[in-house]
Amino acid sequence: MGAGGFVAGDVKNYPGKVTRHVVNACVLGAMGGLIFGYDLGISGGVTSMAPFLNKFFPDVYRKEALDTSTNQYCKFNDMGLTLFTSSLYLAALIASFGASYITRTRGRKRTMLLGGIVFFIGAALNAGAVDLSMLIAGRILLGVGVGFSTQSVPLYVSEMAPQQHRGAFNIVFQLAITIGIFIANLVNYLTPKIAGNQAWRYSLGGATIPAALICLSALKLDDTPNSLLEQGKAEKAREILRKIRGLNDKEIESEFQDLVTASEAAKQVEHPWTRILKRQYRPQLTMAVAIPFFQQLTGMNVVMFYAPVLLQSIGFESNASLLSTVITGAVNILATGVSIYGSDKSGRRSLFLSGGAVMFVFQVALAVLIGSKFGTSGDVIELPKWYAGIVVACICLFVSAFAWSWGPLGWLVPSEIFPLEIRSAGQSITVAVNMLFTFFIAQLFLAMLCHFKFGLFIFFAIFVAIMSTFIFFFLPETMNIPIEEMSKVWKQHWYWRRFVTEDDDRRALDVMV
Repeated sequence: MGAGGFVAGDVKNYPGKVTRHVVNACVLGAMGGLIFGYDLGISGGVTSMAPFLNKFFPDVYRKEALDTSTNQYCKFNDMGLTLFTSSLYLAALIASFGASYITRTRGRKRTMLLGGIVFFIGAALNAGAVDLSMLIAGRILLGVGVGFSTQSVPLYVSEMAPQQHRGAFNIVFQLAITIGIFIANLVNYLTPKIAGNQAWRYSLGGATIPAALICLSALKLDDTPNSLLEQGKAEKAREILRKIRGLNDKEIESEFQDLVTASEAAKQVEHPWTRILKRQYRPQLTMAVAIPFFQQLTGMNVVMFYAPVLLQSIGFESNASLLSTVITGAVNILATGVSIYGSDKSGRRSLFLSGGAVMFVFQVALAVLIGSKFGTSGDVIELPKWYAGIVVACICLFVSAFAWSWGPLGWLVPSEIFPLEIRSAGQSITVAVNMLFTFFIAQLFLAMLCHFKFGLFIFFAIFVAIMSTFIFFFLPETMNIPIEEMSKVWKQHWYWRRFVTEDDDRRALDVMV
Protein backbone atom coordinates (compact mmCIF):
# COMPACT_ATOMS: atom_id res chain seq x y z
CA MET A 1 0.00 0.00 0.00
CA GLY A 2 1.31 3.45 -0.97
CA ALA A 3 2.15 6.15 1.50
CA GLY A 4 -1.21 7.79 1.07
CA GLY A 5 -3.21 4.59 0.73
CA PHE A 6 -6.11 3.53 2.88
CA VAL A 7 -8.83 0.95 2.47
CA ALA A 8 -11.54 1.31 5.07
CA GLY A 9 -12.51 -1.88 6.81
CA ASP A 10 -15.22 -0.54 9.11
CA VAL A 11 -17.42 1.46 6.74
CA LYS A 12 -20.98 0.50 5.90
CA ASN A 13 -21.86 -1.36 2.74
CA TYR A 14 -25.35 -0.30 1.71
CA PRO A 15 -27.33 -2.67 -0.50
CA GLY A 16 -28.39 -1.50 -3.92
CA LYS A 17 -28.73 -2.48 -7.56
CA VAL A 18 -27.74 -0.78 -10.79
CA THR A 19 -31.29 0.08 -11.75
CA ARG A 20 -32.69 1.66 -14.88
CA HIS A 21 -33.65 4.69 -12.80
CA VAL A 22 -30.13 5.30 -11.49
CA VAL A 23 -28.61 4.76 -14.94
CA ASN A 24 -31.03 7.25 -16.49
CA ALA A 25 -30.49 9.77 -13.70
CA CYS A 26 -26.69 9.60 -13.82
CA VAL A 27 -26.38 9.54 -17.61
CA LEU A 28 -28.89 12.35 -18.17
CA GLY A 29 -27.32 14.34 -15.34
CA ALA A 30 -23.84 13.89 -16.75
CA MET A 31 -24.99 15.44 -20.04
CA GLY A 32 -24.08 18.71 -18.36
CA GLY A 33 -20.52 17.85 -19.34
CA LEU A 34 -21.40 18.24 -23.02
CA ILE A 35 -21.58 22.03 -22.84
CA PHE A 36 -18.22 22.27 -21.07
CA GLY A 37 -16.59 19.86 -23.49
CA TYR A 38 -18.06 21.46 -26.59
CA ASP A 39 -16.72 24.85 -25.56
CA LEU A 40 -13.27 23.44 -24.71
CA GLY A 41 -13.05 21.92 -28.16
CA ILE A 42 -14.64 24.67 -30.24
CA SER A 43 -12.59 27.63 -29.01
CA GLY A 44 -9.20 26.54 -30.34
CA GLY A 45 -10.58 25.56 -33.73
CA VAL A 46 -12.44 28.82 -34.20
CA THR A 47 -9.38 30.88 -33.28
CA SER A 48 -7.44 29.14 -36.07
CA MET A 49 -10.04 30.05 -38.75
CA ALA A 50 -8.85 32.85 -41.01
CA PRO A 51 -12.30 34.52 -41.51
CA PHE A 52 -12.83 34.65 -37.72
CA LEU A 53 -9.37 36.13 -37.13
CA ASN A 54 -9.76 38.62 -39.97
CA LYS A 55 -13.08 39.88 -38.58
CA PHE A 56 -12.29 40.10 -34.86
CA PHE A 57 -8.49 39.94 -34.56
CA PRO A 58 -7.01 41.44 -37.75
CA ASP A 59 -3.54 41.91 -36.23
CA VAL A 60 -3.30 38.21 -35.49
CA TYR A 61 -4.61 37.40 -38.96
CA ARG A 62 -1.89 39.50 -40.58
CA LYS A 63 0.84 37.79 -38.55
CA GLU A 64 -0.55 34.31 -39.17
CA ALA A 65 -1.48 34.58 -42.85
CA LEU A 66 0.56 37.39 -44.34
CA ASP A 67 3.82 37.71 -42.40
CA THR A 68 5.79 34.53 -43.06
CA SER A 69 8.83 35.90 -41.21
CA THR A 70 7.06 35.97 -37.84
CA ASN A 71 8.52 33.68 -35.19
CA GLN A 72 6.37 30.54 -35.18
CA TYR A 73 6.22 30.46 -31.39
CA CYS A 74 4.73 33.97 -31.29
CA LYS A 75 2.39 34.12 -34.28
CA PHE A 76 -0.80 33.91 -32.20
CA ASN A 77 0.41 35.87 -29.18
CA ASP A 78 -2.39 38.40 -28.74
CA MET A 79 -4.06 39.35 -25.44
CA GLY A 80 -7.40 40.04 -27.12
CA LEU A 81 -7.44 36.60 -28.71
CA THR A 82 -6.68 34.88 -25.41
CA LEU A 83 -9.31 37.03 -23.66
CA PHE A 84 -11.89 35.59 -26.06
CA THR A 85 -11.08 32.12 -24.75
CA SER A 86 -10.35 32.89 -21.11
CA SER A 87 -13.23 35.28 -20.32
CA LEU A 88 -15.59 32.30 -20.12
CA TYR A 89 -13.62 30.73 -17.28
CA LEU A 90 -13.45 33.90 -15.23
CA ALA A 91 -17.23 34.18 -15.52
CA ALA A 92 -17.61 30.51 -14.53
CA LEU A 93 -15.47 31.13 -11.45
CA ILE A 94 -17.72 33.96 -10.23
CA ALA A 95 -20.93 32.12 -11.16
CA SER A 96 -19.96 29.01 -9.18
CA PHE A 97 -20.43 30.86 -5.88
CA GLY A 98 -23.98 31.87 -6.77
CA ALA A 99 -24.59 28.34 -7.99
CA SER A 100 -23.58 27.02 -4.55
CA TYR A 101 -26.50 28.82 -2.89
CA ILE A 102 -29.01 27.68 -5.51
CA THR A 103 -27.71 24.10 -5.37
CA ARG A 104 -28.10 23.99 -1.61
CA THR A 105 -31.47 25.72 -1.29
CA ARG A 106 -33.26 24.93 -4.57
CA GLY A 107 -31.73 21.63 -5.57
CA ARG A 108 -29.17 20.21 -7.97
CA LYS A 109 -31.52 19.86 -10.96
CA ARG A 110 -32.64 23.51 -10.88
CA THR A 111 -29.02 24.63 -10.94
CA MET A 112 -28.39 22.38 -13.96
CA LEU A 113 -31.46 23.77 -15.73
CA LEU A 114 -30.43 27.39 -15.14
CA GLY A 115 -26.94 26.60 -16.40
CA GLY A 116 -28.30 25.14 -19.62
CA ILE A 117 -30.59 28.13 -20.26
CA VAL A 118 -27.86 30.73 -19.75
CA PHE A 119 -25.40 28.74 -21.87
CA PHE A 120 -27.98 28.56 -24.69
CA ILE A 121 -28.37 32.35 -24.69
CA GLY A 122 -24.60 32.85 -24.70
CA ALA A 123 -24.13 30.47 -27.64
CA ALA A 124 -26.82 32.26 -29.65
CA LEU A 125 -25.16 35.61 -28.91
CA ASN A 126 -21.78 34.30 -30.08
CA ALA A 127 -23.22 32.91 -33.30
CA GLY A 128 -24.72 36.30 -34.16
CA ALA A 129 -21.77 38.42 -33.00
CA VAL A 130 -21.02 41.49 -35.10
CA ASP A 131 -18.20 42.93 -33.00
CA LEU A 132 -15.75 41.91 -30.29
CA SER A 133 -17.84 43.24 -27.40
CA MET A 134 -20.81 41.09 -28.45
CA LEU A 135 -18.49 38.12 -28.78
CA ILE A 136 -17.08 38.60 -25.26
CA ALA A 137 -20.57 39.14 -23.79
CA GLY A 138 -21.64 35.80 -25.22
CA ARG A 139 -18.55 34.16 -23.77
CA ILE A 140 -19.36 35.53 -20.33
CA LEU A 141 -22.87 34.04 -20.48
CA LEU A 142 -21.36 30.74 -21.60
CA GLY A 143 -19.13 30.95 -18.54
CA VAL A 144 -22.10 31.40 -16.22
CA GLY A 145 -23.68 28.29 -17.74
CA VAL A 146 -20.47 26.29 -17.31
CA GLY A 147 -20.10 27.48 -13.69
CA PHE A 148 -23.62 26.35 -12.81
CA SER A 149 -23.26 22.99 -14.57
CA THR A 150 -19.85 22.04 -13.18
CA GLN A 151 -20.99 23.02 -9.69
CA SER A 152 -24.12 20.87 -9.74
CA VAL A 153 -23.56 17.89 -12.05
CA PRO A 154 -20.71 16.09 -10.20
CA LEU A 155 -22.62 16.48 -6.91
CA TYR A 156 -25.81 15.19 -8.52
CA VAL A 157 -24.17 12.06 -9.91
CA SER A 158 -22.17 11.30 -6.75
CA GLU A 159 -25.32 11.50 -4.63
CA MET A 160 -27.46 9.38 -6.94
CA ALA A 161 -24.98 6.59 -7.68
CA PRO A 162 -24.59 3.51 -5.43
CA GLN A 163 -21.29 3.50 -3.56
CA GLN A 164 -19.88 0.51 -5.44
CA HIS A 165 -20.34 2.22 -8.80
CA ARG A 166 -20.01 5.90 -7.88
CA GLY A 167 -16.70 6.25 -9.74
CA ALA A 168 -17.99 4.80 -12.99
CA PHE A 169 -21.20 6.84 -12.99
CA ASN A 170 -19.43 10.07 -12.07
CA ILE A 171 -16.88 9.59 -14.81
CA VAL A 172 -19.75 9.58 -17.31
CA PHE A 173 -19.63 13.36 -16.69
CA GLN A 174 -16.03 13.40 -17.93
CA LEU A 175 -17.02 11.12 -20.81
CA ALA A 176 -19.66 13.68 -21.78
CA ILE A 177 -16.95 16.36 -21.69
CA THR A 178 -14.75 14.30 -24.01
CA ILE A 179 -17.68 13.63 -26.36
CA GLY A 180 -18.39 17.36 -26.41
CA ILE A 181 -14.74 18.04 -27.28
CA PHE A 182 -14.79 15.45 -30.07
CA ILE A 183 -18.01 16.79 -31.56
CA ALA A 184 -16.58 20.31 -31.46
CA ASN A 185 -13.39 19.15 -33.18
CA LEU A 186 -15.45 17.43 -35.86
CA VAL A 187 -17.60 20.54 -36.33
CA ASN A 188 -14.48 22.70 -36.64
CA TYR A 189 -13.09 20.34 -39.26
CA LEU A 190 -16.28 20.26 -41.34
CA THR A 191 -17.65 23.81 -41.13
CA PRO A 192 -14.76 25.48 -43.05
CA LYS A 193 -15.98 23.53 -46.07
CA ILE A 194 -19.13 25.69 -46.01
CA ALA A 195 -18.93 28.56 -48.49
CA GLY A 196 -19.27 32.16 -47.39
CA ASN A 197 -16.62 32.51 -44.68
CA GLN A 198 -19.22 31.95 -41.96
CA ALA A 199 -17.90 28.64 -40.63
CA TRP A 200 -17.08 30.16 -37.26
CA ARG A 201 -20.74 31.15 -36.75
CA TYR A 202 -21.88 27.56 -37.27
CA SER A 203 -19.19 26.31 -34.88
CA LEU A 204 -20.06 28.77 -32.11
CA GLY A 205 -23.81 28.47 -32.67
CA GLY A 206 -23.58 24.69 -32.45
CA ALA A 207 -23.22 25.09 -28.69
CA THR A 208 -26.98 25.69 -28.50
CA ILE A 209 -27.57 21.97 -29.18
CA PRO A 210 -25.81 20.57 -26.06
CA ALA A 211 -27.33 23.46 -24.07
CA ALA A 212 -30.81 22.40 -25.17
CA LEU A 213 -29.99 18.79 -24.27
CA ILE A 214 -29.01 19.64 -20.72
CA CYS A 215 -32.19 21.72 -20.30
CA LEU A 216 -34.36 18.82 -21.47
CA SER A 217 -32.41 16.38 -19.28
CA ALA A 218 -32.82 18.58 -16.20
CA LEU A 219 -36.58 18.81 -16.76
CA LYS A 220 -36.86 15.00 -16.81
CA LEU A 221 -34.67 14.33 -13.77
CA ASP A 222 -35.61 13.71 -10.15
CA ASP A 223 -33.59 15.59 -7.58
CA THR A 224 -31.25 13.62 -5.32
CA PRO A 225 -32.45 12.22 -1.97
CA ASN A 226 -29.84 14.39 -0.23
CA SER A 227 -31.14 17.51 -1.95
CA LEU A 228 -34.78 16.66 -1.24
CA LEU A 229 -33.99 16.18 2.45
CA GLU A 230 -32.26 19.57 2.49
CA GLN A 231 -35.53 21.01 1.13
CA GLY A 232 -37.61 19.24 3.82
CA LYS A 233 -39.16 16.67 1.46
CA ALA A 234 -38.46 13.49 3.43
CA GLU A 235 -41.10 11.23 1.89
CA LYS A 236 -40.14 12.23 -1.64
CA ALA A 237 -36.49 11.56 -0.74
CA ARG A 238 -37.40 8.08 0.52
CA GLU A 239 -39.37 7.40 -2.68
CA ILE A 240 -36.46 8.45 -4.91
CA LEU A 241 -33.93 6.44 -2.89
CA ARG A 242 -36.15 3.37 -3.12
CA LYS A 243 -36.50 3.85 -6.86
CA ILE A 244 -32.81 4.38 -7.68
CA ARG A 245 -31.65 1.51 -5.45
CA GLY A 246 -34.33 -0.93 -6.63
CA LEU A 247 -35.13 -1.97 -3.03
CA ASN A 248 -38.04 -1.83 -0.59
CA ASP A 249 -38.39 0.48 2.42
CA LYS A 250 -36.81 -1.97 4.83
CA GLU A 251 -33.77 -2.56 2.63
CA ILE A 252 -33.02 1.15 2.17
CA GLU A 253 -33.68 2.07 5.81
CA SER A 254 -30.04 2.08 6.95
CA GLU A 255 -28.88 4.34 4.11
CA PHE A 256 -31.95 6.56 4.40
CA GLN A 257 -31.47 7.11 8.14
CA ASP A 258 -27.84 8.05 7.58
CA LEU A 259 -28.94 10.56 4.94
CA VAL A 260 -31.54 11.98 7.36
CA THR A 261 -28.94 12.29 10.11
CA ALA A 262 -26.54 14.04 7.76
CA SER A 263 -29.32 16.34 6.57
CA GLU A 264 -30.32 17.30 10.12
CA ALA A 265 -26.69 18.11 10.90
CA ALA A 266 -26.40 20.14 7.70
CA LYS A 267 -29.51 22.20 8.50
CA GLN A 268 -27.92 23.36 11.74
CA VAL A 269 -25.01 24.84 9.79
CA GLU A 270 -26.17 28.32 8.81
CA HIS A 271 -22.86 29.44 7.36
CA PRO A 272 -21.19 26.62 5.37
CA TRP A 273 -18.53 29.03 4.06
CA THR A 274 -17.42 29.66 7.65
CA ARG A 275 -17.80 26.04 8.64
CA ILE A 276 -15.60 24.75 5.83
CA LEU A 277 -12.61 26.63 7.24
CA LYS A 278 -12.67 24.67 10.52
CA ARG A 279 -9.73 22.41 11.30
CA GLN A 280 -11.69 19.16 10.96
CA TYR A 281 -12.39 19.90 7.28
CA ARG A 282 -8.76 20.72 6.45
CA PRO A 283 -8.20 17.50 4.43
CA GLN A 284 -11.26 18.03 2.21
CA LEU A 285 -10.52 21.73 1.74
CA THR A 286 -6.93 20.95 0.77
CA MET A 287 -8.09 18.47 -1.86
CA ALA A 288 -10.75 20.87 -3.17
CA VAL A 289 -7.97 23.37 -3.87
CA ALA A 290 -5.01 21.15 -4.77
CA ILE A 291 -6.67 18.69 -7.17
CA PRO A 292 -8.24 21.25 -9.55
CA PHE A 293 -5.10 23.42 -9.28
CA PHE A 294 -2.88 20.55 -10.37
CA GLN A 295 -5.41 19.40 -12.98
CA GLN A 296 -4.97 22.66 -14.86
CA LEU A 297 -1.19 22.47 -14.64
CA THR A 298 -1.03 19.14 -16.43
CA GLY A 299 -1.02 21.14 -19.67
CA MET A 300 -4.10 19.30 -20.94
CA ASN A 301 -6.25 22.37 -21.41
CA VAL A 302 -3.46 23.89 -23.48
CA VAL A 303 -3.90 20.97 -25.86
CA MET A 304 -7.71 21.26 -25.82
CA PHE A 305 -7.86 25.07 -26.17
CA TYR A 306 -5.11 25.58 -28.63
CA ALA A 307 -4.39 22.26 -30.35
CA PRO A 308 -5.14 23.66 -33.83
CA VAL A 309 -3.17 26.83 -33.08
CA LEU A 310 -0.33 24.83 -31.54
CA LEU A 311 -0.13 22.44 -34.49
CA GLN A 312 -0.22 25.30 -36.98
CA SER A 313 2.52 27.00 -35.01
CA ILE A 314 4.79 23.97 -35.44
CA GLY A 315 4.22 23.70 -39.17
CA PHE A 316 0.90 21.93 -39.81
CA GLU A 317 -1.46 23.30 -42.44
CA SER A 318 -4.78 24.66 -41.09
CA ASN A 319 -6.89 21.75 -42.35
CA ALA A 320 -4.34 19.18 -41.18
CA SER A 321 -4.20 20.69 -37.70
CA LEU A 322 -7.99 20.52 -37.37
CA LEU A 323 -8.00 16.90 -38.55
CA SER A 324 -5.31 16.07 -35.97
CA THR A 325 -7.52 17.46 -33.20
CA VAL A 326 -10.35 15.19 -34.36
CA ILE A 327 -7.98 12.25 -33.90
CA THR A 328 -6.90 13.39 -30.41
CA GLY A 329 -10.57 13.93 -29.52
CA ALA A 330 -11.39 10.35 -30.44
CA VAL A 331 -8.47 9.12 -28.34
CA ASN A 332 -9.78 11.21 -25.44
CA ILE A 333 -13.17 9.45 -25.55
CA LEU A 334 -11.72 5.94 -25.79
CA ALA A 335 -9.25 6.44 -22.95
CA THR A 336 -11.95 7.80 -20.64
CA GLY A 337 -13.49 4.33 -20.81
CA VAL A 338 -10.43 3.01 -18.97
CA SER A 339 -11.28 5.26 -16.04
CA ILE A 340 -14.96 4.29 -16.07
CA TYR A 341 -13.89 0.68 -15.60
CA GLY A 342 -10.82 1.20 -13.43
CA SER A 343 -11.98 3.80 -10.90
CA ASP A 344 -14.18 1.25 -9.10
CA LYS A 345 -11.83 -1.70 -9.71
CA SER A 346 -8.24 -0.59 -9.20
CA GLY A 347 -9.01 2.62 -7.33
CA ARG A 348 -8.58 6.35 -7.74
CA ARG A 349 -4.96 6.49 -6.56
CA SER A 350 -3.58 3.97 -9.05
CA LEU A 351 -5.20 5.81 -11.97
CA PHE A 352 -3.90 9.17 -10.74
CA LEU A 353 -0.35 7.84 -10.44
CA SER A 354 -0.22 5.83 -13.68
CA GLY A 355 -1.68 8.73 -15.64
CA GLY A 356 0.83 11.14 -14.10
CA ALA A 357 3.76 8.91 -15.09
CA VAL A 358 2.65 8.65 -18.73
CA MET A 359 1.87 12.38 -18.99
CA PHE A 360 5.33 13.23 -17.66
CA VAL A 361 7.06 11.05 -20.27
CA PHE A 362 5.19 12.51 -23.22
CA GLN A 363 5.42 16.14 -22.08
CA VAL A 364 9.20 15.68 -22.10
CA ALA A 365 8.99 13.91 -25.47
CA LEU A 366 7.05 16.83 -26.98
CA ALA A 367 9.63 19.28 -25.65
CA VAL A 368 12.42 17.28 -27.31
CA LEU A 369 10.57 16.83 -30.62
CA ILE A 370 9.53 20.48 -30.98
CA GLY A 371 12.78 21.87 -29.59
CA SER A 372 14.93 19.82 -31.95
CA LYS A 373 13.14 21.20 -35.02
CA PHE A 374 12.44 24.80 -34.01
CA GLY A 375 15.08 25.45 -31.39
CA THR A 376 14.68 28.80 -29.63
CA SER A 377 14.38 30.89 -32.78
CA GLY A 378 11.07 29.46 -33.95
CA ASP A 379 12.12 29.72 -37.58
CA VAL A 380 9.64 28.24 -40.00
CA ILE A 381 10.59 24.69 -40.94
CA GLU A 382 8.58 22.28 -43.04
CA LEU A 383 8.08 19.16 -40.96
CA PRO A 384 8.42 15.76 -42.67
CA LYS A 385 5.15 13.84 -42.54
CA TRP A 386 6.68 11.05 -40.43
CA TYR A 387 7.95 13.58 -37.90
CA ALA A 388 4.61 15.34 -37.72
CA GLY A 389 3.01 11.93 -37.18
CA ILE A 390 5.26 11.29 -34.19
CA VAL A 391 4.27 14.67 -32.70
CA VAL A 392 0.57 13.83 -33.07
CA ALA A 393 1.17 10.34 -31.60
CA CYS A 394 2.85 11.86 -28.53
CA ILE A 395 -0.04 14.30 -28.11
CA CYS A 396 -2.51 11.38 -28.38
CA LEU A 397 -0.66 9.36 -25.73
CA PHE A 398 -0.54 12.37 -23.43
CA VAL A 399 -4.26 12.97 -23.97
CA SER A 400 -5.09 9.31 -23.28
CA ALA A 401 -3.21 9.39 -19.96
CA PHE A 402 -5.07 12.51 -18.86
CA ALA A 403 -8.37 10.97 -19.97
CA TRP A 404 -8.02 7.94 -17.70
CA SER A 405 -6.62 9.84 -14.72
CA TRP A 406 -6.56 13.54 -13.90
CA GLY A 407 -9.42 14.45 -16.25
CA PRO A 408 -12.26 12.42 -14.72
CA LEU A 409 -10.78 12.01 -11.24
CA GLY A 410 -10.25 15.76 -10.93
CA TRP A 411 -14.06 16.04 -10.84
CA LEU A 412 -14.90 12.74 -9.15
CA VAL A 413 -12.76 12.88 -6.01
CA PRO A 414 -13.68 16.42 -4.84
CA SER A 415 -17.38 15.71 -5.41
CA GLU A 416 -17.39 12.64 -3.15
CA ILE A 417 -15.28 13.71 -0.16
CA PHE A 418 -17.32 16.50 1.46
CA PRO A 419 -19.95 15.94 4.16
CA LEU A 420 -23.42 17.20 3.29
CA GLU A 421 -23.33 20.35 5.44
CA ILE A 422 -20.48 21.85 3.39
CA ARG A 423 -20.85 19.86 0.16
CA SER A 424 -22.17 22.63 -2.08
CA ALA A 425 -19.62 25.11 -0.70
CA GLY A 426 -16.82 22.58 -1.21
CA GLN A 427 -17.86 21.91 -4.80
CA SER A 428 -17.96 25.66 -5.47
CA ILE A 429 -14.38 25.94 -4.25
CA THR A 430 -13.38 23.08 -6.55
CA VAL A 431 -15.07 24.76 -9.53
CA ALA A 432 -13.69 28.21 -8.63
CA VAL A 433 -10.10 26.96 -8.37
CA ASN A 434 -10.51 24.96 -11.58
CA MET A 435 -11.86 27.94 -13.47
CA LEU A 436 -9.37 30.41 -11.97
CA PHE A 437 -6.40 28.42 -13.19
CA THR A 438 -8.14 27.53 -16.44
CA PHE A 439 -8.47 31.29 -16.93
CA PHE A 440 -4.79 31.89 -16.17
CA ILE A 441 -3.62 29.09 -18.45
CA ALA A 442 -5.94 30.18 -21.26
CA GLN A 443 -4.92 33.82 -20.89
CA LEU A 444 -1.18 33.23 -20.56
CA PHE A 445 -0.50 30.18 -22.73
CA LEU A 446 0.18 31.94 -26.02
CA ALA A 447 2.50 34.43 -24.30
CA MET A 448 4.18 31.56 -22.45
CA LEU A 449 4.63 29.67 -25.74
CA CYS A 450 6.18 32.80 -27.22
CA HIS A 451 8.66 33.24 -24.34
CA PHE A 452 9.22 29.69 -23.02
CA LYS A 453 9.12 28.14 -26.49
CA PHE A 454 9.54 24.34 -26.34
CA GLY A 455 10.49 24.72 -22.66
CA LEU A 456 6.78 25.22 -21.93
CA PHE A 457 6.32 21.46 -22.08
CA ILE A 458 9.09 20.99 -19.51
CA PHE A 459 7.29 23.53 -17.31
CA PHE A 460 4.14 21.39 -17.33
CA ALA A 461 6.13 18.15 -16.92
CA ILE A 462 7.62 19.48 -13.67
CA PHE A 463 4.14 20.13 -12.31
CA VAL A 464 3.01 16.65 -13.34
CA ALA A 465 5.84 15.22 -11.23
CA ILE A 466 4.94 17.43 -8.26
CA MET A 467 1.25 16.61 -8.33
CA SER A 468 1.87 12.86 -8.64
CA THR A 469 4.04 13.05 -5.53
CA PHE A 470 1.26 14.91 -3.74
CA ILE A 471 -1.27 12.20 -4.60
CA PHE A 472 1.10 9.44 -3.48
CA PHE A 473 1.53 10.88 -0.01
CA PHE A 474 -1.69 12.75 0.76
CA LEU A 475 -4.71 11.28 -1.03
CA PRO A 476 -6.35 8.27 0.68
CA GLU A 477 -8.28 5.74 -1.40
CA THR A 478 -11.98 6.68 -1.64
CA MET A 479 -13.14 3.75 -3.78
CA ASN A 480 -16.24 1.92 -2.45
CA ILE A 481 -16.63 4.25 0.55
CA PRO A 482 -20.24 5.44 1.11
CA ILE A 483 -20.42 9.18 0.56
CA GLU A 484 -21.85 9.73 4.06
CA GLU A 485 -19.08 7.61 5.63
CA MET A 486 -16.18 9.36 3.90
CA SER A 487 -14.90 11.07 7.06
CA LYS A 488 -13.43 7.73 8.20
CA VAL A 489 -10.79 7.71 5.46
CA TRP A 490 -9.28 10.91 6.87
CA LYS A 491 -9.31 9.64 10.45
CA GLN A 492 -7.12 6.69 9.45
CA HIS A 493 -4.71 8.51 7.13
CA TRP A 494 -1.13 8.90 8.43
CA TYR A 495 -1.16 12.69 8.00
CA TRP A 496 -4.77 13.87 8.02
CA ARG A 497 -5.75 12.07 11.23
CA ARG A 498 -4.08 14.84 13.21
CA PHE A 499 -6.80 17.20 11.96
CA VAL A 500 -9.75 14.80 12.20
CA THR A 501 -9.91 13.15 15.63
CA GLU A 502 -12.06 10.16 16.55
CA ASP A 503 -14.46 12.25 18.62
CA ASP A 504 -14.84 14.79 15.84
CA ASP A 505 -18.11 13.41 14.45
CA ARG A 506 -19.86 15.85 12.16
CA ARG A 507 -23.20 14.32 13.14
CA ALA A 508 -22.81 15.37 16.77
CA LEU A 509 -24.58 18.37 18.20
CA ASP A 510 -21.49 20.55 17.99
CA VAL A 511 -22.21 21.26 14.33
CA MET A 512 -24.31 24.19 15.48
CA VAL A 513 -22.62 27.50 14.78
